[in-house]
Amino acid sequence: MSRMKQEIAQIALVVRNYDEAIAFYTQKLKFQLIEDTELTPTKRWVVIAPPGSSGCRLLLAQASNDAQLQSIGNQSGGRVFLFLHTDDIQRDVENLHQQQVSIISGPTQQPYGKVLVFEDLYGNKWDLIEPTKT
Repeated sequence: MSRMKQEIAQIALVVRNYDEAIAFYTQKLKFQLIEDTELTPTKRWVVIAPPGSSGCRLLLAQASNDAQLQSIGNQSGGRVFLFLHTDDIQRDVENLHQQQVSIISGPTQQPYGKVLVFEDLYGNKWDLIEPTKT
């Protein structure tokens, strides 16, 4: 019997507008634009990833109906939605301050590392974590 191997490749993040989301993530958070392909006149395939990442990517999905518009910024019901690991939280905190990104709390020391909670341009909460080195 062969062993199954799977991984989450992308997570869809509902956004109000492709271009404003690309600008926020690439300019303020320094993410890389991996792909931006027009599928129809109103739909694009837009993929971004943190710098140096080889893991899961974000697919920016522009809302196309009222239900999707209502979920922008609240895809996780107000909980932290996405978890971003870093090798240097102090460097990234300084960048968040310079870019005027909303910081909710932290950084604090937790058993698993240093953690800061911030919001993206839509109000989605993110944990920025510098994991404890083992």
